[in-house]
Amino acid sequence: MSAARARTARERRVSQSKIPRYELAAWKSEHGLVAGVTGREGGFDLGLASPDPTRTVLQRWSQLRDAVADGFDGIVVGYQLHGCSIEMHPSQFQGILIKPGQDGHITQLSGVLLAVTVADCVPVYLAHPQSATLGLLHVGWRGAAGGMVESGIERVCSAAGVAPANVLMHCGVCICGECYEVGPEVIKEVNGRAVSGPTLLDLRSNLVERAATCGVEDVTVSDWCTAHHAERFYSHRASGGEAGRMIAYLGRPST
Repeated sequence: MSAARARTARERRVSQSKIPRYELAAWKSEHGLVAGVTGREGGFDLGLASPDPTRTVLQRWSQLRDAVADGFDGIVVGYQLHGCSIEMHPSQFQGILIKPGQDGHITQLSGVLLAVTVADCVPVYLAHPQSATLGLLHVGWRGAAGGMVESGIERVCSAAGVAPANVLMHCGVCICGECYEVGPEVIKEVNGRAVSGPTLLDLRSNLVERAATCGVEDVTVSDWCTAHHAERFYSHRASGGEAGRMIAYLGRPST
């Protein structure tokens, strides 16, 4: 993968769920955290800009909240801009909270489910379980180049009062390096090196390197690829821009 090491942790299909979703079993069994991503089976599109009727999309969001676990009263998601804006959520709420312009979320509250929409970009899960500090980031190449992961790690560490070595990080389901070809201007922005033409970019490996530079030691990566496994997940690139959206989610149930 890269000079920085990361363990593979594949999200497992939740077989008993009424909706398609995949979760990190270890985070649940070891830390009591619910961390996962929805799938595309049955056309389960959760995109805020979905062409489906608004009522249908909101019903799917309600299904998600009901299916994930007891103990979640609220879900927060943002109208994402492929930027680096991260918001702290310090207050309890009920229902679905939609924040404008947010690509990342942090909370220390139980019962709040953090969510980001994805369809090739990397959902980055951050956690310091001992202080109940959680962060969830939506990171595409613009976010990577802009320091989204570095900022997220810093914000989580600041809230938890710990060093990066105490933080867990997982890079979730996204497009893999074999399927993600970008132009030389993107490589220059993300990796800081010049190339002469279109080049494959392994965004998860780049984020692992960035996390290691920050001092994060416990990093895992999914080996699912939205393009390779298009029957399971939406891929913006593989569909020519016609795909729907999954939701990556992270939270600690209140019960």
